[in-house]
Amino acid sequence: MGEKLTAYDPAEDLLSDEAIAVFMEEAFKTEDAGYIAHALGIVARAKGMTQIANETGLSREQLYRSFSANGNPTLKTTIAVMKALGIELTAKPHIQ
Repeated sequence: MGEKLTAYDPAEDLLSDEAIAVFMEEAFKTEDAGYIAHALGIVARAKGMTQIANETGLSREQLYRSFSANGNPTLKTTIAVMKALGIELTAKPHIQ
């Protein structure tokens, strides 16, 4: 008989601000808007979706929907969630 596999939830491993920063940095490197939104949703779940909902004034359902694998959050929602998570969006020149 084979081993029983369980689903892996990356939110369970995001226990520090440093781990979250590395996780989001890697997501931004993909330049894939859908993946970045999904990664931000994982971080929000790691921190507690109810807390993020309270801090942003958005509903938990809206947050789950916006940051799901198929979600498409607005920039306003993304910035509000990032602010609630203590994640800063910055710009720097692209070096080739």
